[in-house]
Amino acid sequence: MTAWAAFDGWLLIALFVLILTLATRPLGGYLQRVFEGERTWLSIVLGPIERGFYKLAGVRSNEDQTWIRYATAMLVFSLGGYLLLFAIQQLQGWLPLNPQGYGALTGDLSLNTAVSFVTNTNWQSYGGEATMSHGTQMFGLAVQNFLSAATGIALAIALIRGFAREKGKGLGNFWVDMTRATLYVLLPLSIVLALFLVWQGMPQNFIGATEATTLEGAKQLIAQGPVASQVAIKMLGTNGGGFFNANAAHPFENPTALSNFVQMLAIFLISAALTNTFGRMVRNELLGWAIYSAMAVLFLAGAGAALWAESAGNPAFTAMGIDQTASLIQSGGNMEGKEARFGIAASTLFATVTTDASCGAVNAMHDSFTPLGGAVPLVNIMLGEVVFGGVGSGLYGMLLFAIVALFIAGLMVGRTPEYLGKKIEAREIKLTVLSILCMPLALLGFLAVASVSPVALKGLANAGPHDFSEMLYAYSSAVGNNGSAFAGLTANTPFWNLTLAAAMLIGRFAVIVPMLAVAGSLVSKRKSPPTWGSFPTDGPLFIGLLVAIVVIVGGLTYFPALALGPVVEHLAMLAGSAF
Repeated sequence: MTAWAAFDGWLLIALFVLILTLATRPLGGYLQRVFEGERTWLSIVLGPIERGFYKLAGVRSNEDQTWIRYATAMLVFSLGGYLLLFAIQQLQGWLPLNPQGYGALTGDLSLNTAVSFVTNTNWQSYGGEATMSHGTQMFGLAVQNFLSAATGIALAIALIRGFAREKGKGLGNFWVDMTRATLYVLLPLSIVLALFLVWQGMPQNFIGATEATTLEGAKQLIAQGPVASQVAIKMLGTNGGGFFNANAAHPFENPTALSNFVQMLAIFLISAALTNTFGRMVRNELLGWAIYSAMAVLFLAGAGAALWAESAGNPAFTAMGIDQTASLIQSGGNMEGKEARFGIAASTLFATVTTDASCGAVNAMHDSFTPLGGAVPLVNIMLGEVVFGGVGSGLYGMLLFAIVALFIAGLMVGRTPEYLGKKIEAREIKLTVLSILCMPLALLGFLAVASVSPVALKGLANAGPHDFSEMLYAYSSAVGNNGSAFAGLTANTPFWNLTLAAAMLIGRFAVIVPMLAVAGSLVSKRKSPPTWGSFPTDGPLFIGLLVAIVVIVGGLTYFPALALGPVVEHLAMLAGSAF
């Protein structure tokens, strides 16, 4: 790769971080006003609608819920969403807005898809344009894109209140938080982004398909539909479920270089802003910037590593004497599986962003990355997707790691750990560790079963360590609620649909419930004023410790699995072997 191309890649990353940082504070302030019930510039329009929803649903907006009631409301709401989406898929052939005439999905695929969208994973074992009607896409999948994202935001706000409030019992009201997240945040931003995407050339219509004649005289059906509206919320809500099977690599889902850049910003936008919201709600913005900085450090490390690995290409092409064209392609970097209109820099940045967040949208095939280039998205997910992460889930995941970091710091200096003046005691530590460890337990457990199951191994399309990486990535994506995949795995079988669905449920709710219990424990505590012995949580020392804890927990837990997959594949590549 030329020096100019490398510079161009780093310039793109720098521009992305600059714009994201500039947008974080104003949007964070807006979110704080929304969730603290203050008046915003949208209140005059949306206020009556919000109050109307509460009246129809019988919700008392001023009622605080304990963590148990908050968790119960969230679980009941999620169960209702699952049942409704499952029914829509089973009744698809009888429902309107089905110009393609698609019938019902199989039971295991409907179950997997319903779980996937309710858990904000949006794993797709199907091709969107060849399976789902416009009605299912709009009233089933897109609706859950809003609601699962709003649920994540509400949960993050509940944990923030646990730190911010003193000697209380309630964490807020789930129904109010979820409604405000949808009405005041996700809906307005999605409308603006959808209009922008239509301007860039993205379809937004109800046409089934357009018949075209190719240069060779063959007939081709070009699928269309309400694409822009779904793409907008799939990015802003870090959902990632594509309207088309090719996802953001499809020209109708990602028409231009500008749409590609804006979609990447949309993935991080709300998650980054929530760090500032956290700082504002606990009345110390520096704490929010410390969390943001830790996330940014991890993001830049991943983006730089992916750019370097893909720019270096595969030396085996030249060593094996493959034809001149392939050698020229690899000499400029690994372009396999990437769109020529985006190139290496925009593709690796997109891959890093979408797996740092629990989004899963892709504009390149991660399966075609070099072993180390593909390891970056994989490791991003394994770290718990706390590097900005999903809307809401990234923040509460990172705050759980902050509790662990402060616990370790307390052990080192012989003091009871504190965060925001609240003592972190045995109950909080046990619940936090339970929440963090459920992901590797489910991931490695399901992976072990799949690795020795003949019915699971039938779905693999490659050989050797790359096969193992495909399975490792699939369960990482499911448990991490990401949704992206290595392309070589045929996952639409009962085994994969059911085990991945179970992994998604564990990755979502086994984290959420202990996290809310931590918030419920913290909200009842008294705040202590800082003393000379208090560990500073808004400076470089804390940022470094937090980054180290995230990396060490991920490294110690997953390194053996990574060694059997991308690490050994990289060593084999250097020796001239490919899989």
